[in-house]
Amino acid sequence: MSKVAVIGAGAAGLIAAYFAAKNGNEVTVFEKNEKSGKKIYITGKGRCNVTHDCSPEEFLENVVSNPKFLTGAVYAFSPSKCVQFFEDGGLKLKLERGARYFPVSNKASDVTRCLENYCKNAGVTFNFGEKVLNISVLHSIMSDITTTKSKYYFNKAIVCTGGLSYPSTGSTGDGYEFAKAAGHKIVPLKQGLCGLNLKGDFYKSLQGLTLKNVNLSVYNGDKFVKSFFGEMLFTHFGISGPIVLSASSLINRLDLKQVKLILDFKPALNAEQLDKRLLRDFETYKNKAISNCLKELLPIALIPEVLKRSGIRPEIQVNSVTKAQRLSLLTTVKNFDMIVASLRDFSEAIITCGGVAVNEINPKTMESKLVKGLYFCGEVLDLDAFTGGYNLQIAFSTGYAAGNAIKD
Repeated sequence: MSKVAVIGAGAAGLIAAYFAAKNGNEVTVFEKNEKSGKKIYITGKGRCNVTHDCSPEEFLENVVSNPKFLTGAVYAFSPSKCVQFFEDGGLKLKLERGARYFPVSNKASDVTRCLENYCKNAGVTFNFGEKVLNISVLHSIMSDITTTKSKYYFNKAIVCTGGLSYPSTGSTGDGYEFAKAAGHKIVPLKQGLCGLNLKGDFYKSLQGLTLKNVNLSVYNGDKFVKSFFGEMLFTHFGISGPIVLSASSLINRLDLKQVKLILDFKPALNAEQLDKRLLRDFETYKNKAISNCLKELLPIALIPEVLKRSGIRPEIQVNSVTKAQRLSLLTTVKNFDMIVASLRDFSEAIITCGGVAVNEINPKTMESKLVKGLYFCGEVLDLDAFTGGYNLQIAFSTGYAAGNAIKD
């Protein structure tokens, strides 16, 4: 039997603690907050998108950083196994639009409660309000930890302290300091799944506008990177929403001066189909101003900016619009470009990208290759994925790998 310290009572920490205890180890969770799962409580707008309904192969296609490293862990504790785990623990889940799993209760607190119940039933001890200050290493072996209250001797320590995003939940980068002290390399940290500040000021008149079923394409210079289909919104700083959050995790390590975003307001229509639609609307509204003609095609708030970019005066009558102007309008609707100024701050980022370099971690067990008995799980590692429950699944899969590996 090992004495195991789990540092951090978040998604990764709770599941690691349970499986380590289930294997007969003596497990103590150290959490500097007054309760478990403070970040879980705010995920999915307080409802917690637990995981995604997909195969391990599909899951890995949505991992941005180091999917190969995750392969074994995701197959061992896959999204389907994760769903079964929670339902076996009494948490009923429902599948919603976009293949996302949420608690039937719509309460993120129920996810934390389920994990806590698993841990308590397995005999896990919780030390709340106790911050770990240092992990000691002797001859490349983890030996003891020092907290704000005492010094403890453990055979194993699992670091599940999260990243830098939402520091109000306790994610203040402690795990990176533990890793660096143990000799690990830290891949530069970047905001992930965050809103984007845009150049210019056109978005100010669009603040609050939500767009559904649009397509956002990311370009690095002239090179196409990836497209995202779904929902987004304009804000006081630029843009946000699901497809923007995912795009942010692709561009955060690029030179933003080279990044360009292209928005297609009508992805269901190709250029020829859209032109036919415009001609029909033009015929119907031929004696009206062009700004009135577009009300069935675009949200009203968008029309002034689209016309401005198309070089068409809003008061011009439809029957006076030239073919060149119509084609310019078509191009703008299908290719509305936006230039990124910067990422939103870590305080608004859902996840942290970067972290403990995974080439120094055993992918099967999450144990450090540099220090025996020291493990890293979840967001503290250089692992991240798109929005949709993928990042919580990373926490669960890596936590399972670490906890389940400690069997001696």
